[in-house]
Amino acid sequence: MLAGVWPVVAVVGEFLIRLALVGFILLRREPRSATTLAWIVVILAVPLLGVPGYLLVGEIRLGRRRIRRHSEIIRRMIRPAQYRNLNHEARRPTIAPDHMPIATLAEAVGDNPAVGGNSLQLIGETDLFIQSLVEDIDAAERHCHLLYYIYLDDFSGHRVARALMRAAGRGVECRLLVDAVGSRPFARSALRREMQATGVQVVEALHANPLRMLFARLDLRNHRKIGVVDGVIGYMGSHNIADAEFAAKRKYAPWIDAVVRVRGPMTRDLQMLFVEDWFLDTDESLESVLAIEPPIVSDGVTTQTMGTGPNSYNEALRQLSLTAFHTAREELILTTPYFVPDDATATALQMAARRGVDTVLIVPSRNDSPLVAAASRSYYESMLRTGVRIYEYEKGLLHAKTMTFDRNVAMISTANLDRRSFELNFEVSVMVYDSDFASELRFLQTSYLSDARPVDLPRWRQRPWVAKLWQNAAGTLSPLL
Repeated sequence: MLAGVWPVVAVVGEFLIRLALVGFILLRREPRSATTLAWIVVILAVPLLGVPGYLLVGEIRLGRRRIRRHSEIIRRMIRPAQYRNLNHEARRPTIAPDHMPIATLAEAVGDNPAVGGNSLQLIGETDLFIQSLVEDIDAAERHCHLLYYIYLDDFSGHRVARALMRAAGRGVECRLLVDAVGSRPFARSALRREMQATGVQVVEALHANPLRMLFARLDLRNHRKIGVVDGVIGYMGSHNIADAEFAAKRKYAPWIDAVVRVRGPMTRDLQMLFVEDWFLDTDESLESVLAIEPPIVSDGVTTQTMGTGPNSYNEALRQLSLTAFHTAREELILTTPYFVPDDATATALQMAARRGVDTVLIVPSRNDSPLVAAASRSYYESMLRTGVRIYEYEKGLLHAKTMTFDRNVAMISTANLDRRSFELNFEVSVMVYDSDFASELRFLQTSYLSDARPVDLPRWRQRPWVAKLWQNAAGTLSPLL
């Protein structure tokens, strides 16, 4: 008799656990969010797997130790208002009145004001980026700080590694922070061991192992790409330290990226993010390097740097993007490799097109993530129907994450237009309030169109039902991607 009761008890008990977890989610999360509803459906519809799935990746858990470290380094660092002499004429930000709402919001949510006096060089080719970075490292006198999501043990990786080892041999302090998952092969390579043997400090960010799974979410990743040399030259953008052929996923190559090399006060903003992230994984405090005054470029442009992630207000990037979409009056051009927007972002793009803004979205034709590619395409019809023009780049994987609007404002970011970038990853984005730079970036964006195919709405509607079924099914999972 008892043998027949236990299965019923187990089934009822498991169901009650699922109901309890649903109640916990409703108490912890915004009940109307798509992510909340998606998790509730998964937990109720998938017995045995839904609950452990949520416990693994449902909560944004950075870990108490990292939260304490982040609070400590923020408390110890010299904040922008303390180190900036904002009365300096060259540093005063120059922002048109129409764009002040963006700058004000970015400062409110990102805790970093706009600052003038920056010189920016846009680099759209991998070889030029690596060459420029190597030359700056070879000229370094004090320190080289590099933070990259992916570092490959390939030709580009060796070039940068040799430059760092040469610098370390001259007495330059060289620190390299790489994501533990994105750079996993490099972290176990002979190249890393050689770099460490010659004095280069190499550290893995956000270790992923079964023990850490008990205290923090494993898929929180440091997706930033930052380089700072001597505190006066900085790099940021979508480039990883890897060849364009990208050996890890060669069949999608070449990878097309965009990065900026900067001289000016913005360099310290990038340095600040490196100092925060380095401290999170090493306990080594580097806030003294923030005392370095980057030279001001008298005719430089105004920029605003914003670091986002699970240790900060992670709604910041979404809110900044939405404000930019609503601010655009004539033209809005976006490039992203992964387009899985939330409802608010998708609606803002559609509204921009309906208002008469020439809204252009450029994405890769072939994506290294089939599930994400299918989810992206589930949005095509609604976008096209409202007037958004979509182009699929066919000469490689377009990896650049850029935005320009009205040929006056530009943004370069490490973040994709997806929930992962907006909610989970550590990212860095830079707004540039300058028509010349925005026009230069726009020229790079439009150059992609010569190798891109426009997506035609009537033809898109005629795609096979199997493709439509797969794409729409993937789209239902978009809140969890």
